[in-house]
Amino acid sequence: MKHIWGTAALVAMLGVALPALADVKTGVDAWQQGDYAKAIAEWRPLAQSGDPDAQFNLAQAYKLGRGVQPDLNSAIDWYRKAAAQGHLRAEDNLGLLMFQQGDRSGAMPYLQRASMRGEPRAQYIVGTALFNGDTLAKDWVRAYALMTRASASGLPQASTSLEQMDKYIPEDQRKQGLALAASLEKGDKSVTLAQAAPPPPRSSQSAVRTTQLPPSTPSQPTPALAPPRPTSQQVAVAKPKPAPATTRPAATAPAPAASGGWRVQLGAFSEEGRARTLWSQLSGKVKGLSAYQPYLVKAGAVTRLQAGPLASSNDAARLCGAIKAAGGDCMPKKM
Repeated sequence: MKHIWGTAALVAMLGVALPALADVKTGVDAWQQGDYAKAIAEWRPLAQSGDPDAQFNLAQAYKLGRGVQPDLNSAIDWYRKAAAQGHLRAEDNLGLLMFQQGDRSGAMPYLQRASMRGEPRAQYIVGTALFNGDTLAKDWVRAYALMTRASASGLPQASTSLEQMDKYIPEDQRKQGLALAASLEKGDKSVTLAQAAPPPPRSSQSAVRTTQLPPSTPSQPTPALAPPRPTSQQVAVAKPKPAPATTRPAATAPAPAASGGWRVQLGAFSEEGRARTLWSQLSGKVKGLSAYQPYLVKAGAVTRLQAGPLASSNDAARLCGAIKAAGGDCMPKKM
């Protein structure tokens, strides 16, 4: 029977001194100095002996074509070997590269797990698949949650997709999606994605400490949203579902007016996703705030979060008072 020995086992068996375990880092140092051939020479024997860090780094080299001829099939093979040993960055890269190479169904289990770990490109792809019902069963609540998280991470195409989703996803499902996004942001381990595949089998880890290359910058996958036919009634910008009150006592907002020339401004952000996240948080702290309409007002590269409408400056001041009592910032605005 053949056995694959990890680096630590080989060290013990051959009596090699522990400093030999620095070979992965030696390769990283060479890589950062531009000596890619030396880096490959350091990593290849470790990768062949089963070291997951060396396997990941070798996959990066094949993907980028540094020190070796570019070979995406070899990159996928080495990423897969490292991912099977629990190397999470290898799993993230494996799913993204498989998807870019057209193997969408094979990539999706890896991308789903990566999305739950907070990888924004994976969240964007999985959110798109869930919205379209492409490869995964259609689930607009989870699609909206993942796209919200990807947008909050600064992925511009995710913010664009959220604007499209706002036109088609019913308000109650968007509220649920924002609540789910808030749970994902907090790292709630009880939250899982439907159809998520079990993790790959893990083999024994080597004793080499993780030393990874600087993140590469592969071309961004850009699956397009394929929305259903629009209905005659367009859906307004989402108002999130109130979350349970935190330790701070809930403040109460005055009742909203049917119309009016006043709003309150809650903040200005360089990323639209952060504005949506703040609205979700404040809606859980200020009782009655979710009855108001949230407005995402674009001003160049800035997105202003406003709520309204309010009938008078006094109503705006009372609403600001409730928001400030909950720990938020607020400023009345005449429209």
